[in-house]
Amino acid sequence: MLQLSFIRENKELTIKGLHKKRVKNPEQIIDDLLALDNKRRETQTERDGVLARSNSISKEIGGLMKAGKKEEAEAMKAETSLLKAKEKELTELLNDYEAKLTQMLYQIPNLPHETVPEGAGAEDNEVVFLSQNAQNLPVLEGNPLPHWDLIKKYDIIDFDLGVKISGAGFPVYKGKGARLQRALVNFFLDEAIKAGYTEIQPPIVVNEDSGYGTGQLPDKEGQMYFINADGLYLIPTAEVPITNLYRDVIVKDEDLPIKNVGFTPCFRREAGSWGAHVRGLNRLHQFDKVEIVQITKPEDSYKTHQAMCDYVAGILDKLELPYRILRLCGGDISFNAALCHDFEVYSAAQQRWLEVSSVSNFETFQANRLKLRYKDENGKTQLLHTLNGSALALPRILAALLENNQTNEGIKLPKIIHAYTGFDIIN
Repeated sequence: MLQLSFIRENKELTIKGLHKKRVKNPEQIIDDLLALDNKRRETQTERDGVLARSNSISKEIGGLMKAGKKEEAEAMKAETSLLKAKEKELTELLNDYEAKLTQMLYQIPNLPHETVPEGAGAEDNEVVFLSQNAQNLPVLEGNPLPHWDLIKKYDIIDFDLGVKISGAGFPVYKGKGARLQRALVNFFLDEAIKAGYTEIQPPIVVNEDSGYGTGQLPDKEGQMYFINADGLYLIPTAEVPITNLYRDVIVKDEDLPIKNVGFTPCFRREAGSWGAHVRGLNRLHQFDKVEIVQITKPEDSYKTHQAMCDYVAGILDKLELPYRILRLCGGDISFNAALCHDFEVYSAAQQRWLEVSSVSNFETFQANRLKLRYKDENGKTQLLHTLNGSALALPRILAALLENNQTNEGIKLPKIIHAYTGFDIIN
């Protein structure tokens, strides 16, 4: 959530940033917000005046009573009663204004970093890096199969069984498919721990406060599974519970930066998704993901963002997958992010790029909602910066591994995970 004081002091900059994010009519949104804020401030000033007058009268009443001026004291008591009624009225109005302001602020996205390119959608994203093995895209010999045919051929994932017990978008992993899935999770976690991340195993359901804390609510409410009886949401990513560990926390300077990693299933309704681009493992309602989260001082966050990108790139290098990194444009970047780099691996069978990770810097946007702070060297309380990244999401990684490594003998897995799987080929 943007800070109201920042918007007030940087109105034109805010409007410019919202234009870059393709927000409709940002001038009106900000004008309405600031008009309501002016009313709130005027009401606050009026209430403070009433309180000051009430306190002053209370002191005068005491003096009058000591001086034996009972009638004058009683008259002032009557005025005090009127002032208390006025104070109550103004307090209720002030609370109403503050609640409305909070709801308005919840609807305003984060401002994009200056390096975010202009653009309306995915076609305007910038390719900022191409891995060595993606310089010349791999071409498979013969008639390569997409992963949805490979999994049937080797009987390692069953979508029909998933439909039977749950519905579309909930696959059942079997045999070597299940073992490969588990191996990748363990590999990703081990890599993160070696890189200094602390493993967290959080709940996979969160309350409404947690959803608002990291910005999934109200922006992505329709994409989240809701447990009505308990008022809980199934998590769309481990970012939500892990970052919310620090809600309403003032972090000690010596504990920064905070580096956490967590493996969880993730749940997304993906309403309105259809077509060949979401076939098989390309888009699911439930999938596994290893997430890295960092909390840093503001001056360190962009260096940290680059380090997180380098880390994700290192994992993809070890998996021998061709990949590229995109800097998302203003029209494609998420509601919460100030800067986002997407990682896409190339599927030689589908002959298309598949997104497998997003590494984002939210600056103070989440921290402001979470009240996540630290005390600077002058003892002043400041908001921290939060960052997160997929390291990695399993379905499309698995799809690319199956498709890119298929041979006449079977699917030959990259060496790095042989020790995790206990086998080197699926046949």
